[in-house]
Amino acid sequence: MKKLSLLLFFACFQAILFGQIKENHNQCFKKNAFVNSQLKSNTLSVAQIAETEKYDVHYYALNLTMNNLSTNVAGTVEIHAKTKEAIDSALFELFSTMTISQIRVDGIPTTFTRVASAVYVPVNLSVNQSFIIAIDYNGTPPTAATNPLGGSGMSNATSPSWGNQVTWSLSQPFSAYEWWPCKQSLSDKADSCEVKVTVPSNCKAGSNGVLENVVDLGNGNTRYEWKHRHPIDYYLISVSVAQYIEYNVYANPTGAVNPILIQNFIYNNPATLTNFQAEIDETADFLELFSELFGPYPFEDEKYGHCMAPFSGGMEHQTMTTQGFFEKSLTAHELGHQWWGDHVTCASWADIWVNEGFASYSDFLMIENLYPAEKVQYMQDVHTNIMSQPNGSVYVLDSLNESRIFSGRLSYDKGSAIIHTMRFVMNNDNLFFQALRNYQNQFKDSVAKGLDVKAVLEQTSGIDYDNVFNEWYFGEGYPTYSSRWNKIGNDLILEITHTASAAVVTPTFTNPLEIKFTRTGMSDTIIRFDINANTCQYYVPNVGPVSSISQIDPNNWIINKSGAKIYDPNFFLGLTNDNESSRISIFPNPTNNLIQVFDPFNENSKLIIFDQEGKLLINQNFKETLTVSLENFDAGIYSFVIYQENRPIHVEKVIKH
Repeated sequence: MKKLSLLLFFACFQAILFGQIKENHNQCFKKNAFVNSQLKSNTLSVAQIAETEKYDVHYYALNLTMNNLSTNVAGTVEIHAKTKEAIDSALFELFSTMTISQIRVDGIPTTFTRVASAVYVPVNLSVNQSFIIAIDYNGTPPTAATNPLGGSGMSNATSPSWGNQVTWSLSQPFSAYEWWPCKQSLSDKADSCEVKVTVPSNCKAGSNGVLENVVDLGNGNTRYEWKHRHPIDYYLISVSVAQYIEYNVYANPTGAVNPILIQNFIYNNPATLTNFQAEIDETADFLELFSELFGPYPFEDEKYGHCMAPFSGGMEHQTMTTQGFFEKSLTAHELGHQWWGDHVTCASWADIWVNEGFASYSDFLMIENLYPAEKVQYMQDVHTNIMSQPNGSVYVLDSLNESRIFSGRLSYDKGSAIIHTMRFVMNNDNLFFQALRNYQNQFKDSVAKGLDVKAVLEQTSGIDYDNVFNEWYFGEGYPTYSSRWNKIGNDLILEITHTASAAVVTPTFTNPLEIKFTRTGMSDTIIRFDINANTCQYYVPNVGPVSSISQIDPNNWIINKSGAKIYDPNFFLGLTNDNESSRISIFPNPTNNLIQVFDPFNENSKLIIFDQEGKLLINQNFKETLTVSLENFDAGIYSFVIYQENRPIHVEKVIKH
């Protein structure tokens, strides 16, 4: 199959326009007003959230005692912070059933007040003043039964496949406070953190950053000391405890100063590593690929890694994903999060697309580059899941609704599929991936919104993405495309119509669209058309002997369904109704032989005649008048098409007796 770039002439809503097709981005972007754009805890009131915003966290230090047999946690957490304004108390969160034995401010024991999960500590500090709150605490984190709003912060379970018992954390989106005292604000990343975990000596503890020390405490316990020297959001700090073995591999992305450690804590079960080793080894290939596409691995001076835990998925804890098993799509998705979610984090849970949409698209990019034979079916499956329901927006309206935030159909699948569409709109892969690298550089170690992605795409490409975001990000549903076509010799006339599955919200989709044509005696060709209305018409010269429309959107760039593809020999773009056409006379009609063609105001016209089968019979230039003999033509209906300046301006059916 050959992909051609042709001059396309198009007409929308019966307006005939001529020229080279290019992207249509001429509508104003709608400034959307949405409710519940939540970036902070779901347990605090608005007033309490405002209290937490009076200081910035710079460093978290966790020093905990845990084991792999229960979720019990005991230890000390330090919150290092600086005031943004004068305050008389500092507020942080810890689940109400966790016991606080003492709190110290800058080393001095202090009183404190608890209101449900809110903990108030008197401080009396001026603006720009640094302070350290140390909290000694212990307890058993809640389950879903004891905290219906969460209950996933800390879990303990035995792997049904391998028999290993594990305690592991999973704090997203609002469950960090269930197992350690913290400030749950996406916009306030700590500059760095350390996690020290004392565990039974038959266990290992995995966490973020670099394992700086493993200390044998001499009492049957070992302390694992992890240090992470990059900005990190509260929900990405993690711990996992089990009887692990350590299995390490290295990635060597282009431009990296040193090989990058991929540190894996795998169940201490001889069959587990044997079963997953090949899949784990592939992580290096994925890291090298993503470093090329997105920019350098953000934490290459430390590591990437995995801790196994018995749940059916993964969680992108910064530098050390917690993962239930190893399979290329899951591994690529969670690794992609190190750029999309960790290095740059969503600014609110309403903007979860900048995490999950791009991580899911990372999975597709892995398939596209390393398993290309699977990419067509992969994207078809994604589209099928999206279209299992007719509506739904990628943008999250209710960002306190955890099931909506993490909707597989909308945040993950549709989120990834519309990135594919955005890439198609740009129509330049070098520029598209440069935009992704620009985004990573511009928002590194920080947070971003969906509209920040839009701004970077526009800045990098010069293309207006207003329509794309209105229709695909904020909008709902998908189009169903139908087509009607005819041919004039080797020229093609085409009508594309579409209906929308959620027309009340998004009636029209204005993205480009590719159509694959089968040609007699020639290779198939794919032609790209711009769509700027629900009905669009096009004239394509010199496309060759088209015999059928074989496929709409053959490369799955657009979430869509395909309707009817109709060959209509009576379809002529409706050219007979414009002013230019009305001055042209073709007579007598019907005729039994001679026929006159008269165009009094043009000296450079061309007549093309073809039969009902689309066979070209006459192609002749003329000035003002032309006499044509139909003596050798069979009785029937013939199409007369008048061209001026290489464009058709008049089509008429002529009957030969």
